[in-house]
Amino acid sequence: MDHSIIIEKGIFIFIIFAITMVMAMYSTLAERKVAAWLQDRIGPNRAGAGGILQPLADGLKLFSKEEFLPDTPNKFLFVVGPAISMSVALMTSAVIPWGDKLHLFGKDIILQATDIDVSILYVFGVLSVGVYGIMIGGWASNNKFSLMSAMRAASQMISYEVAMGLALIALLMMSGTLSLREISLQQHGMHWNVFYQPVGFIIFLICSFAETNRTPFDLAECEAELIGGYHTEYSSMRMGFYLFAEYASMFISSTIIAVLYFGGYNYPGMAWAIENWGVNPANVLGIVVLFIKICFFIFFYMWVRWTIPRFRYDQLMRLGWKMLIPLAIANIIVTGIVILWADGKF
Repeated sequence: MDHSIIIEKGIFIFIIFAITMVMAMYSTLAERKVAAWLQDRIGPNRAGAGGILQPLADGLKLFSKEEFLPDTPNKFLFVVGPAISMSVALMTSAVIPWGDKLHLFGKDIILQATDIDVSILYVFGVLSVGVYGIMIGGWASNNKFSLMSAMRAASQMISYEVAMGLALIALLMMSGTLSLREISLQQHGMHWNVFYQPVGFIIFLICSFAETNRTPFDLAECEAELIGGYHTEYSSMRMGFYLFAEYASMFISSTIIAVLYFGGYNYPGMAWAIENWGVNPANVLGIVVLFIKICFFIFFYMWVRWTIPRFRYDQLMRLGWKMLIPLAIANIIVTGIVILWADGKF
């Protein structure tokens, strides 16, 4: 491979990692501001103008706190747990198309770290590994509440990954590809998949709440029952890694929803903009449009958290196994019939 391509991809990956970390960091501030707005109060407003420096102050506080190690025979795994969660949250961004392309320095630069034919399988594979960070951290904490939290998180993610995968199968039947870039290109203009797969989108959205441990599916961190869940025994930046991983996962999950169902970087009149404004301005606008969609879904995550109460665990399992999975299977059958009918084979 050409060394210039390696350098180009390395710089792009570094930028994406930096953007993911900044988005995760400032999502903590946005969460507190949204909660304050919904509860008719001010929220953080003392660290900088409007509290803009509050995430930096929180990070400095976590770095400066005393590091505590519980009395556990698995100190190595205790350290590895949050590292796995943070690494998985960052790795998923490698196959996401953040835009079409930019023409710079006499060549086209594809706004994607790597375009593999099975990028959706890569995303699901990496996300499946994320539960190990929670399981290892909860088990190595030598705390019964943390262990119970880890067991809840594992069974919850396994349950909802099935429904999420089935919802995605119907989308793949329509698109005929596992490449996120191809799926984005097929949604050029306003041919967004949400108009063709509304039921699949709703199932995928509900499952994404369970996958990211967000309310109303945050049973792994249920303070009323499990103190702090799997990170009860964690302190300093190890706890910070778990918290950042949740917000980074929320950012990546919002990005995947936008790419799969809402056209990604595509927007109405994009072809006209490319023809009249040129490739670079039109595609930069596409990046901005993608991040507007991402911010909307991040706000939606936060809005739901401060609006809907937490489910009981039996309700969580019943919803996943008895409602979402049968609905996803029915959606696959209906999608297959519609495709055959459209092709004149039914």
